[in-house]
Amino acid sequence: MDAQAPASNREAVLSLLLRRGESEAGVLADAMGISVQAMRRHLRSLAEDQLVEATALASGPGRPSNRWRLTRKGEDHFPDGSGHFALGLLDSMRATLPPELMTTLLQQQAIGKSEHYRQRLGNGPLETRIQRLADLRCDEGYVTECVRDADGSWCLHELHCSVQRIAEEFPVVCDQELMLMRHTFQDCDVERVHWRLEGGHSCGFKITPSPRA
Repeated sequence: MDAQAPASNREAVLSLLLRRGESEAGVLADAMGISVQAMRRHLRSLAEDQLVEATALASGPGRPSNRWRLTRKGEDHFPDGSGHFALGLLDSMRATLPPELMTTLLQQQAIGKSEHYRQRLGNGPLETRIQRLADLRCDEGYVTECVRDADGSWCLHELHCSVQRIAEEFPVVCDQELMLMRHTFQDCDVERVHWRLEGGHSCGFKITPSPRA
């Protein structure tokens, strides 16, 4: 077996599970023409990388069999064309709508998303809400960290932006993100302190408890 085979087999297993939804190791092995033992090794390796998971299924006397499926991370392993779709949609909007209407639509989207965030964050202490938001943003692909500053404020660092390509073409999206943060933390003052479009390593938002709150 050449050096590329393991990686090729891993990709083939993921593709099979994508097409089948769920399957047993023996069925996958037959489909790929390899031994069940080799298939189980691939599945264990993929499970360690959190790309697949198994559910034990009793199918009669004896040892239950495992049915394997992709995890969310495994599904995200495949190319996603949503960024191209979003860019095309925004291009069409820019070509047909007045700039102020396009801005208004993006602002409405930010306000709607902030309401969703506030429902998920609850009314607990600011520290708890910020950490929950960081977790939510990580789930959305932003790779977010929160750090408390010496002055009592918090800084939300987004080391990876899931809308980076869109923001490069439509910087107004970054204004929408700032509005989103301000509406999410209405009891705080929120300012942008880092910006990837200006050469920063990350996008950052400084969140300071407001004296008005």
